[in-house]
Amino acid sequence: MNEIAVYLFLGFLDAGKTKFIQETFEDERFDDQSERTLLLVCEEGETEYDPSRFAVEDFAVRYVNEKQLTGDTLAKIQREYRPERVVVEYNGMLTLDKFFEAMPDGWMIAQVMTFFDASTFLSYNKNMRQLVYDKLQYCDMVVFNRFRESDSQEEFHKTVRAMTRRPNIVYEYENGQAVYDEIVDPLPFDINAPVIEIADRDYAFFYRDLVEETEKYIGKVVRFKGLVALDKKMKPGTIVVGRHIMTCCEADIQYSGLVCRHASPLPLRMRDWVILTARIDFAYHPIYGQKGPVLTASALDYADPPKQELATFF
Repeated sequence: MNEIAVYLFLGFLDAGKTKFIQETFEDERFDDQSERTLLLVCEEGETEYDPSRFAVEDFAVRYVNEKQLTGDTLAKIQREYRPERVVVEYNGMLTLDKFFEAMPDGWMIAQVMTFFDASTFLSYNKNMRQLVYDKLQYCDMVVFNRFRESDSQEEFHKTVRAMTRRPNIVYEYENGQAVYDEIVDPLPFDINAPVIEIADRDYAFFYRDLVEETEKYIGKVVRFKGLVALDKKMKPGTIVVGRHIMTCCEADIQYSGLVCRHASPLPLRMRDWVILTARIDFAYHPIYGQKGPVLTASALDYADPPKQELATFF
């Protein structure tokens, strides 16, 4: 089956999604006469599309509501329109897993952009943090529309980076000027130290950076405190060490651990707190089901639990 590129545009009502998509379809550079394009609209905002201005020649626009966002409906739409690429304006009040579960075979996410109204973003983040996080975790670019001179780029930057370091950030001011975020995020530990010391408060940052940029940690030696997890399928001398991390709210707390090989004689049990010094390599392990960071401990001992057992980015 041929792969169909899917371009996702996320955000709440009045965030600027429709305006951006309209301008994209009006751009002749977006037109590719060899690709039949489907615009799938999952919410109806105050701004309506004007297809008469589209530069794209071979296109269709289809509106679907929440109840229609199912695998059967999208498969039927695919058969009806036979799209070669799909542009989706997604409903900001729906979580992305609903769309991912409904995607027909062959649909592949090519790009994700998220739009926020800067005047309401901080309030939305305070009151609907899980939905905000849902719109940020997979996006490649986040755009803050209606950004004012009185708004703090640093505050918006920190709010986004507390959830993900993946997307580029763009501030579009009220005068139409678009400014790319260039704020540098220094890591809270020295990655070039002979032994990288990870403070209890910094495990979440370490784990995320390690997963996102594993290559730069290969061969490094790290020291941190973690919670032991065991599995009957693991060979003797192998454990998982990690922490429970909360990214946005209590609903998303999950144990984030790393496979660790060791030669310690300690009778380690589930939920023991340990402190270890270990070398990081990148290798296949059945616990991951793929290649991932594998630790080889040179020192391992029992430890007292940290004052705050839950690791966060806040």
